Amino acid sequence: MTLSQNHPFVDGRTSDSALIQALTGRTPSHHPVWFMRQAGRSLPEYLKLREGVSMLDSCLDPAMASEITLQPVRRHKVDAGIFFSDIVIPLRLAGIGVDIVPGVGPVLDKPIRTAEDVANLPELTDESLDPIREAVALTVAELGSTPLIGFAGAPFTVAAYMVEGKPSRDHLGPRTMMHSEPEVWDKLMSWAADASGKFLRAQVEAGASAAQLFDSWAGSLSLPDYQRFVAPYSSRALDFVRDTGVPLIHFGTGTGELLTAMRDSGVDTVGVDYRIPLETAIERLGQSVSVQGNIDPALLTAPWEVLEAHVRQVVASGAKARGHVLNLGHGVPPTTDPTVLTRVVELIHSL
Repeated sequence: MTLSQNHPFVDGRTSDSALIQALTGRTPSHHPVWFMRQAGRSLPEYLKLREGVSMLDSCLDPAMASEITLQPVRRHKVDAGIFFSDIVIPLRLAGIGVDIVPGVGPVLDKPIRTAEDVANLPELTDESLDPIREAVALTVAELGSTPLIGFAGAPFTVAAYMVEGKPSRDHLGPRTMMHSEPEVWDKLMSWAADASGKFLRAQVEAGASAAQLFDSWAGSLSLPDYQRFVAPYSSRALDFVRDTGVPLIHFGTGTGELLTAMRDSGVDTVGVDYRIPLETAIERLGQSVSVQGNIDPALLTAPWEVLEAHVRQVVASGAKARGHVLNLGHGVPPTTDPTVLTRVVELIHSL
């Protein structure tokens, strides 16, 4: 896909931003920073806007999704917006019964567990993605030179929700299926990869200047299982946006042992969670990719001196990488004081 000439990444608005430079291994003018889940429950303006509106409905209302995406950029002066959405939005758009249950997470009306279930999965049509394109277009029109990052769940995480029907601690269902019914697993993962890829592509097409594939549950897998049953499908999802030329990011939680395999899916930057020292991750990944991370979210509520020392250490460690985008090692906890995040951004920009 060739991006339009008025796309922010093509017309020069974002291509030389600090974020894009760091993602692609160039030297930015300052340390770029954004936060996973920067748009959300830590912001009072978000809570006010969301009153009486369900999570999935807020994601699918273009004006609301755009406003929520913009809120942390205005407040914190971060170096990127991350598109406000949810991993299961492609399922909802395809017509699969799913909802976000408060205190639980995504819950499917009917889990997908048999060959017949997989064969009957509806296709995610291009037309169904129009609300996503509209929300992205509204957002980039306001962001100006600040890049928007597109977002999608990685195929394994999407498939894990589909098989379990709800969040799971150990993901026994999908881990059993990949070994006991590899043909069914292949069809399910192919569907999930295509759905995530189409979802990412719609965002990039409409104006996102980078794209992140987020694998919440990959940390439950061994390296051999990840390489055999998951990595090819992550690559397949990323193939939907690879030809656009925008930088690609891959992040997962608990994936210290999977980092090189995630790198080999063909990305510009690998996200690192808080469980592994950044220096160790950089040693494993080498100099062919940049890194993103890995401030410990737990320290956002620690005394400022403790948090400041930690942030400074992460910045110093990141200097050893090809490029470094500051972020948390996971999402912003909902109880975080937003003024602390603003102060962290100011600190990082001052270093």
